[in-house]
Amino acid sequence: MMQDRLGRRTLLGGALAAAPLAAAPLVAAPLAPGRAQGTAGAAKPGPVRIGVLTDASGPYSDSGGPGSATAARMAASDFGGTVLGQDIEVLLGDTQNKPDVAGALARKWYDAEGVDAIIDLPVTPIALAVQQAAKEKLRTVIITAAAISEFTSKLCSPVSTHWADDTHAMTTGTAKQVVANGGKTWFFITVDFSFGKLLQEAATGVITANGGKVIGTATFPIGNTDFSSQLVQAQSSGAQVIGLAAVGNDQVNAIKQASEFGLTKGGKQTMAGFLVYTTDIHALGLAATQGFVLSSSFYWDQNDQARTFAHRFHAERKAMPTRNQACDYAATLHFLKAMAQAGTRDPIAVNKAMRAMPAAYFGHQASIRADGRVLYDVTLYRVKTQAESKEDWDFYAPIATLSAAEAFLPMTPSCGT
Repeated sequence: MMQDRLGRRTLLGGALAAAPLAAAPLVAAPLAPGRAQGTAGAAKPGPVRIGVLTDASGPYSDSGGPGSATAARMAASDFGGTVLGQDIEVLLGDTQNKPDVAGALARKWYDAEGVDAIIDLPVTPIALAVQQAAKEKLRTVIITAAAISEFTSKLCSPVSTHWADDTHAMTTGTAKQVVANGGKTWFFITVDFSFGKLLQEAATGVITANGGKVIGTATFPIGNTDFSSQLVQAQSSGAQVIGLAAVGNDQVNAIKQASEFGLTKGGKQTMAGFLVYTTDIHALGLAATQGFVLSSSFYWDQNDQARTFAHRFHAERKAMPTRNQACDYAATLHFLKAMAQAGTRDPIAVNKAMRAMPAAYFGHQASIRADGRVLYDVTLYRVKTQAESKEDWDFYAPIATLSAAEAFLPMTPSCGT
């Protein structure tokens, strides 16, 4: 039987800004008897450990958080609970949304606790810190939450894979198809940090290339609660589409206040998002979000395989899985299959096997390039009206699908070697 040990880290804090590592102790699953630390990158005796490093209690905890650990645990159980004769353990760590906390915890997991792979990693600075630690130590990192395309286009690594819909896929999947459907003029409301800027920049390129135009933009700080200034600017611009380059609670607050302003009433303006989760729509309700357009590689009701997984997940979490949590499940299962296929816990060998094997992605074809980019189709959805929705969590109606070849950037030649 699999020994699931969720060692939640309860470090104090919670802002995105960097801060010294908290002095509170790290509570973790104890090492198995006889477990040795070994050298960097070397396989160790004892349980195979997967560390889910996520926002466990902050603004991104609904889209990832403990639900991400649930998804990874489900994958380990479905695999059979053991690999290469060892039990599989899942640990949960809290990044506090601080890069230095995430980086320090990643190094502790890799060095002292024998974690074989770290997964999840919401927001860009967190994922960058952990990807760097993984590169230094030649240990596996699987990014299922943070979205910038640079993880593979510029920062590729033989031990890193990127499963999240990246900024290029999200902007192409949404912007290209919205412009094709008549949404020619755009106004952006953008969070003022690297992710938002990169997302707006990528979307602008797609919009312009397809005959559209960005006629204005307004930024806001992380944790903003009053979007009245930005929404008034968007409304007065007359843009057909209001693009939200935001995520988490910031995005939820912006959508809620846009509904209160009546921005989309009567169909005069459409709101489009990029990194949007079903939990965001559930929190806001269809009255506030109907007509909203977004793209995603996963939706719980997309096919029978997705529905089967989603209902099992819902039985544990009382919520349908987000795209991030679905990626945690698929990536964990793929990692374990690759370890079994490689016949070793050596990170380089396991990651080579991950790239060589086709990936199971809820009924969709998927593969992993040499640079670590996971490839799959991306679908554009419209949020249903209240009259269209037949049950709780019945939110999305598909509009069009973008192929993997269109959605993702070509591989950088240097990353294919």
